This record gives sequence, structure tokens and C-alpha cells, in this order.
Amino acid sequence: MRTLSVFESLSLDGYFTDARNDMGWARAGGDDPEFAAFTAENAQGGGALVFGRVTYEMMASFWPTPAAAQAMPKVAAQMNGLPKIVFSRSLTRADWQNTRLIKAHPVTAMRALKAEPGPNMVILGSGTIVSMLAGAGLVDEFQFVYVPVVLGAGRTPFEGNDHRTTLRLLGQRAFRNGKLFGRYAPGA
Repeated sequence: MRTLSVFESLSLDGYFTDARNDMGWARAGGDDPEFAAFTAENAQGGGALVFGRVTYEMMASFWPTPAAAQAMPKVAAQMNGLPKIVFSRSLTRADWQNTRLIKAHPVTAMRALKAEPGPNMVILGSGTIVSMLAGAGLVDEFQFVYVPVVLGAGRTPFEGNDHRTTLRLLGQRAFRNGKLFGRYAPGA
């Protein structure tokens, strides 16, 4: 069975976007060579990328560009080459290389995707999708990069979930730029 992971940058107060739905704050500390190497290494992990429409459109507008290839060549090559899944009721097509558009409800579709043969999957951003799939118990691992900033308001990846979910720490890593990476699995 395929696994599903979530990879999110979070502020110290638990938001993945600020009150204006901006995620630019997560790039702070990008001049840390150790963190840059971690990002490039993480991008080489393979699998299939999973997005909601908003994150998909943001990613598709950047990663195929010459600016992305110049700024982060290894990450751009991987982002463009990996298979991608986008959940959207409103998109009529998804033109970014290797993208599969799914219009079915994300929970129903993800149950089927996890049962199919294929690479493991990771959700990048896409808070609404994360919330739905985590609430349905379909996320196997959460990977969070905690950015040393307090936003005061924004969106959490668990919006709408009305039950407690206990997470078990699988590993952690600290970086010189103040960012902390943590891996968690559901369950005590």
C-alpha cells in the first residue's frame, strides 16, 4: 500500500499561511547552506506530489520557469519531473508536466490512490487537502519545518478538524537559521 506524507512549513504559532494567505515568510533563512542542502536533498526523495488547486497553481507558475532552474536547479528538475496529482473541481486541465487532475472528492480519491500500485505520495502546502485527509486518517506521516516567526493569524493545516490527534515524534533536526524539522506519525 502506498503511503501519504505531508510536508509543511509552519510558523511557531502553527500557521502555514499568514492572514493574507501568503507563504513568503517561510523562505526566511534561505541563505543557510545547511538548510539549502537539506531542501535539495529532500527534493530528491521521489514519489508523487499531491496538491490542491491553489498550491498547484502557485507551484506550476514557478517551478517550470528559467528563474526556478537558475535559483534551485536540482529542486526545479525534481519538481518538474515527478508525477503530480492535483485535486480540483474548478480546473479544466493541468498542464504542468506529469500532472494528473482528479475531480473526485479528495478523501474518496485518496483511499483509492493509496490502494493502487505506485510511488508513495507527499502533500506540499495545500492546507484544505491536508485537513480533509488528516481528518479522515489517511496521512501516514507529517513533516513540519518550524520557521522562527510568529504570524499572529493565518491558516493551520488542521482547520476544521474537531478531534484530537496525537502524533509520535519520529525524528528531528535543527538548523543554524533557527528552523526546526520534525517528522511525526499519527498515534501515541
